[in-house]
Amino acid sequence: MAAFASSISSILDHIIVSIPLFKPELALMIAFVCSIFCSLFIDRIWKQSSFAITIIGLLLSLYFLFDQNSLFTGESGFFEMIKIDKLSILSRIILSLSTILIAVFIQQRFSNQIRPIGDLYAVLLTATLGLHLLTISSNWLLIFIAIETLSISSYVMVGYFSKTKFEAEAAMKYVLFGSICAAVMLYGLSLIYGFTGNLNFDSQQHIQGLIEAPKVMTCIAFLFLLTGIGFKLSFAPFHVWSPDVYQGAPTPITAYLSTVPKIGTLVLLSRLLASWTASPFFYSEFLISVIIIIAIATMLIGNLAALKQKDIKRMMAYSSIGHTGILLMVALVYIDNDPDVLLFYLAIYSLMNIAVFLFIDQLEQGLESTTIESYKGLGKKYPVIFVSFSILLISLIGLPPTAGFIGKLLVFSKVFEQYQTLNEIPLLFLLIVGALTSVISLFFYFKIPLLAFLRDNDTAIALPKFNRFLVLIAVSISILVVLLGIYPSMLLDLLK
Repeated sequence: MAAFASSISSILDHIIVSIPLFKPELALMIAFVCSIFCSLFIDRIWKQSSFAITIIGLLLSLYFLFDQNSLFTGESGFFEMIKIDKLSILSRIILSLSTILIAVFIQQRFSNQIRPIGDLYAVLLTATLGLHLLTISSNWLLIFIAIETLSISSYVMVGYFSKTKFEAEAAMKYVLFGSICAAVMLYGLSLIYGFTGNLNFDSQQHIQGLIEAPKVMTCIAFLFLLTGIGFKLSFAPFHVWSPDVYQGAPTPITAYLSTVPKIGTLVLLSRLLASWTASPFFYSEFLISVIIIIAIATMLIGNLAALKQKDIKRMMAYSSIGHTGILLMVALVYIDNDPDVLLFYLAIYSLMNIAVFLFIDQLEQGLESTTIESYKGLGKKYPVIFVSFSILLISLIGLPPTAGFIGKLLVFSKVFEQYQTLNEIPLLFLLIVGALTSVISLFFYFKIPLLAFLRDNDTAIALPKFNRFLVLIAVSISILVVLLGIYPSMLLDLLK
């Protein structure tokens, strides 16, 4: 009995010591509870109370993250279930800043909705909490809980404002496909745990168990595991939900799905690859080969399918799939304790995508259409909007003098360095496909400025009513994208 009491005391002491490492997540939890309370009671008096609590919670989380960054020594907590390092801190800062932009986007976009949106902020905070857990955890049980927290929150956000049959169908497809992928991933995790008897993927016992396990079964378990990760990143062949969901969801939610979840999931994949490919054994070669094949297929499918799209949101869905291939390249070149290239690309990708969807949303509200053809002749009437829009598209392609060019240059350089070190032909082929698909993306991204500036609209166009605040944010981001393209050290120095 005395030994049991001593054990309980030791466990509680360890938990108490670990709590300071969890401050950013505790801030989100408290904000979540307060947001629900405001949604139930205070929103009737002050309509923006849930929004205010959400922003305060995210800012408080950011404060604790900056505090962790300034005092960072590299620690683990809760029996090594969470790991606080440079990558986890800076990626969570990017996550929180991106979520603040999305929260403002939602508030401005749905402020006049009859349906209350207070509950949506609580769901957004829940999704952010799940993403935080993804970036700091190396424990499979906690990772699965985090993925499901994020997934269920995303399902709710997609279907929250569904009015038409198409929107409801998109939400249902998302739920069904996500549930199947989660079940397959859980089965893969059960196999991995059975082989290793350990839940921490970066522990020596875990890796040794994988080495000793039957190779065929372990490879199957890896593929099952990639099913769940592939669903969140929407890489091939788990991308099929993206076009319908992106088109059917409200544009602020589409902006969220295309950016923020990918940050947390990519950090998880990068950590996983860094841990499992550190030792020169069979699975490192297998995993790298699988990721290279997936990246090549994803870039080709995404960019080639985008060429045929007539709806801007479907085009951006396939564009997002194509960019996932680049994100997989970033994960391949991630080196532990040197995440600068990974973080730079994630930050730039988030800025570009959110700003593009801000413009798409404003044009959708004014024109009541998301077809690319509806942009004909608008460049001359709204030069500031379409020049800024074009800058962002140029950055997504990866052309100078934008931050997108610097991001792709850094990624391609890292992959080329790895090719020179390992002399692996698949890496060279990956580089060639990456460059080729960037050229292909010219043809569908440039449709928008081409129609806006060089085509005339035969029909009279009613003047769209723009939300000036959202347009100001999007224009400011486009200026920032150019500045970071000319002076990338502004961001790179912050990430060091």
